[in-house]
Amino acid sequence: MERQFDSAPGADYSPDDSPIETVRTFFPETWIWDLLEVGKSGTKDVSVTVPDTITTWETEAFCLSSQGFGLAPRKEITVFQPFFLELSLPYSIIRGEHFELKATVFNYLTSCIMVTVAPTPSLDYTLTPLSGDQYTSCLCGGERKTLSWIMAPSALGVMKVSVTAEAVASQASCDNEIVSVPERGRIDVVKRSLIVKAEGTEMSKTYNWLLCPKVREALKEEIEIQLPENVILGSARASLSVLGDILGRALNNLDGLLRMPYGCGEQNMALLAPNIYILQYLKNTQQLTQAIKDKATNFLTSGYQRQLNYKHDDGAYSTFGTGTGNTWLTAFVVRSFAKAQSFVYIDPTKIEESKIWLQRKQRENGCFEQSGKLFNNRMKGGVSDEVTLSAYITAAFLEMKTSVEDPVVNKSLSCLKESISDLSNTYTTALMAYVFTLAGDMETRAHLLNHLDTVGIQNGGFLHWSQTASEKSASLSVEISSYVLLAKLSASPTTEDLGYAAGIVRWLAGQQNYYGGFSSTQDTVVALQALAFYSALVFSPGGSSTVSVQSPSDTLTFDVNQNNKLLYQEKLLQDVTGKFSLEVKGTACAAMQISQHYNIPTPTDAATLSLNVRTDVDCAIKNTKLTLNLQSRFSGKENSTNMVILDIKALSGFVPDQESLKRLKGAPLVDRVEQKEDHVLVYIRELPKDIPINHSLDLRLEIPVQNMKPAVVKIYDYYQPSDQAETEYTHPCVSA
Repeated sequence: MERQFDSAPGADYSPDDSPIETVRTFFPETWIWDLLEVGKSGTKDVSVTVPDTITTWETEAFCLSSQGFGLAPRKEITVFQPFFLELSLPYSIIRGEHFELKATVFNYLTSCIMVTVAPTPSLDYTLTPLSGDQYTSCLCGGERKTLSWIMAPSALGVMKVSVTAEAVASQASCDNEIVSVPERGRIDVVKRSLIVKAEGTEMSKTYNWLLCPKVREALKEEIEIQLPENVILGSARASLSVLGDILGRALNNLDGLLRMPYGCGEQNMALLAPNIYILQYLKNTQQLTQAIKDKATNFLTSGYQRQLNYKHDDGAYSTFGTGTGNTWLTAFVVRSFAKAQSFVYIDPTKIEESKIWLQRKQRENGCFEQSGKLFNNRMKGGVSDEVTLSAYITAAFLEMKTSVEDPVVNKSLSCLKESISDLSNTYTTALMAYVFTLAGDMETRAHLLNHLDTVGIQNGGFLHWSQTASEKSASLSVEISSYVLLAKLSASPTTEDLGYAAGIVRWLAGQQNYYGGFSSTQDTVVALQALAFYSALVFSPGGSSTVSVQSPSDTLTFDVNQNNKLLYQEKLLQDVTGKFSLEVKGTACAAMQISQHYNIPTPTDAATLSLNVRTDVDCAIKNTKLTLNLQSRFSGKENSTNMVILDIKALSGFVPDQESLKRLKGAPLVDRVEQKEDHVLVYIRELPKDIPINHSLDLRLEIPVQNMKPAVVKIYDYYQPSDQAETEYTHPCVSA
């Protein structure tokens, strides 16, 4: 944030004085304070910078100590200037749309001032004045004036919009009063951002390589990268990133390995758990700096506190903290909390309560009773869900160092052994291979791994598994392959085992997204656990390499060494298509990624999910309100979907009606509704097969937009995001 004040301007003004201005750029909707340790004195002075919004903030503060909980009385902080400017513009628009940029000047002085309002010129947009000769005019005490321009952006991306209001000296009089010039803040500059998006649907594609050269032996890869024929002109961009550590990309994005919503208990754990595995890896390899530790432990602490919102009194956890406790989620939480204890404080009674709840779910035969849904219904296969669930819970207990002699674990292992005659479910087989490795049962482990060897998919130096020959679920393939990797590495791996594991790691590295995660939540957590385990085993503190990338019109070079292994090095590429040659020369591994981002026309073909949007509006009443009627349908093989997300993009200049949002939250099958920027995210528990499910949402016009373009509504399976459908809607009273 930029702020400039004159420390002590004199009352006398001359035209030669330097302008005294306030620059305002920071306008958050909430102002979040930090967690602080007060210490024995009981007091602590904190210096903070107030956001630039002219408003009144209502503060809340509380304190925890061994003596109890203290809540401070609410106080108000008023942020104010006697003369200031306010801009009105949408959060984002689509290329080709125009809107009226409004600047309102407020004068809370008792005297009149002469104000000049002017936007900063930019090559990114054109401004057509709408306010005639009013851009320099009188503004007396208590008055406000709104001036406007038609803004027509000419480029894609983030536009910086800057408007200046200056109180100027003048010989003219206003209302028979001599114009004054404020002593402070004579110039108020407001800087806001406007996102200009391309038409259609945003797409991304990544190409990953993990190359580990040996002395005097360079490794080379070549690839030709293309864009689809229907790519929208001007929307494509590409970047190249290089890291010396396979976990560096995830480390760089600990606050969001997936660009997906995080509004339920299992998704919150997907934010929390990767921090644990990365911290363990960095600690084991002596790469853990204080800065990284502070950042990661802050995420762990806040994630732990958030997770308690989803806890039931009996120790169980559920997706949204209500209804039936979920055995899958409870086991996930327990195994993660137990590991997190070595880095942050976790109340041990919370872990114990959950363990007891899980133990009560064990049947006489040692298997565990399912409560709540599977994370991903595509885990289902030849064996029952009960066996898959039991393997997951047993893995959680064994990871917590529970002895195989423990009655609960002993009985659950017996349950799993009973099912080994049916290995048709590859997911369950891989998970059981990991379980029996942790249990030290090498005979059963060998039997399971031998079977997995026969169904593994080899392609060059890459190795992975899928659930069935016909089921090509990317998310499940990552998870299955990660469990095989964990099974191979968790029992004193030999050189041969590490060589076998390298093929799996190369394949997993190729599946990473731009942020270091994978397709969904569970695959991201398990894959990062496996990759961290492998990376710690093969870690070498020395070595260095040079990475050279030849693109059609440029050559880029990166150095990777022991001092910058975790440094995220990224450069924009001049070419978004063509042939690329990559070479790594030296003795250190390099993880490389080329990432493409582009837009295509919104697809109309749908597979298992379909979506229809109908708009209702009364065009005779100034188009201020628009109702979206949305119908979602599932027509796949299963009886119902996993949880699905309905992502509704608002038309440019429109915002969701708050009363309508409240009604949507209580609609059938809706577990949660979130508003994020210009999108509304609806969490739908499931869609039953072949039954249309209807929802509605009202949008309210906030800023009129000309040449309005269609907006996209998308629905997708949270655990298998490739199952999706998209459609566009327009305003029936407005022609694009």
